[in-house]
Amino acid sequence: MSMPGTVLITGTTSGVGLNATRALVNQGWTVITANRSPQRAAAAADELDLPKERLQHVLMDLGDLDSVRRAVEALPDRLDAVVCNAAVYKPKLKQPERSPQGYEISMATNHLGHFLLVQLLLERLKTSAHPSRRVVILGTVTANSKELGGKIPIPAPADLGDLSGFDRGFLEPISMASGKAFKPGKAYKDSKLCNMITTQELHRRLHGETGITFTSLYPGCVADTPLFRNTPKAFQTIFPWFQKNITGGYVSQVLAGERVADVVANPDFAESGVHWSWGNRQKKDGEQFSQELSDKATDPVTARRVWELSMALVGLG
Repeated sequence: MSMPGTVLITGTTSGVGLNATRALVNQGWTVITANRSPQRAAAAADELDLPKERLQHVLMDLGDLDSVRRAVEALPDRLDAVVCNAAVYKPKLKQPERSPQGYEISMATNHLGHFLLVQLLLERLKTSAHPSRRVVILGTVTANSKELGGKIPIPAPADLGDLSGFDRGFLEPISMASGKAFKPGKAYKDSKLCNMITTQELHRRLHGETGITFTSLYPGCVADTPLFRNTPKAFQTIFPWFQKNITGGYVSQVLAGERVADVVANPDFAESGVHWSWGNRQKKDGEQFSQELSDKATDPVTARRVWELSMALVGLG
């Protein structure tokens, strides 16, 4: 393992983020948790008996760009790594929810909030003395059409179209990056596609100049994560059973957290521009590998437009 450092992780009140926090703290890292409720984050860490001296809890609502800015102002000068983990998934919505800035909530939280966060923290990462500074963004198999899970057309594959929704300001009545009709499940997939595109564009633009490692990962199907709390109750019962017994894709929250921690701290994950995976079917002692991403995620022309339009939407363009 590399020497410990200080990492900021979003979304640590439960699930993968909480277990990544535990794994990194156990390796000697200091973890700054960023959540809508620092109290819940502290309580979750206490339940795991994590040492308080290695934790700092900050208030950050990723769905509110002003909240992201305020949180960053209060962060310490020293920061060695960032993990963009938090996400919302609301497939039952009939109408889009809106962020305080007026953006559809899945894209606002999962992509735009994290995009702004990384931009605001780049200078701190550049000046870090840590030998392996990293930005890690969680992707998903459902937004990568090079994998089986990304080919499933329900409710629709991830697709940003011509990005006219972003280009026209992404405000009501627009709720999708493509400018097309609102589909809540697809809004989540699209936001995660933007996450993976952002990682690739960060790598292209900044790795050579800064030496920062930019990677994404799919830690496996964490089928019982609280991410699915807004899905139908039957789904919450059937989906984990299906992944454990039929597909073999199931990964526990603990193991997924350990994998995220490895991508942050382990020298074996030092290569920038990689999307790490352990496969759609889990194997005992399975090793990580670089998963091929779809043309939608890797096309440099699309990535440049996503970058430029996202910069404008978060107020940096």
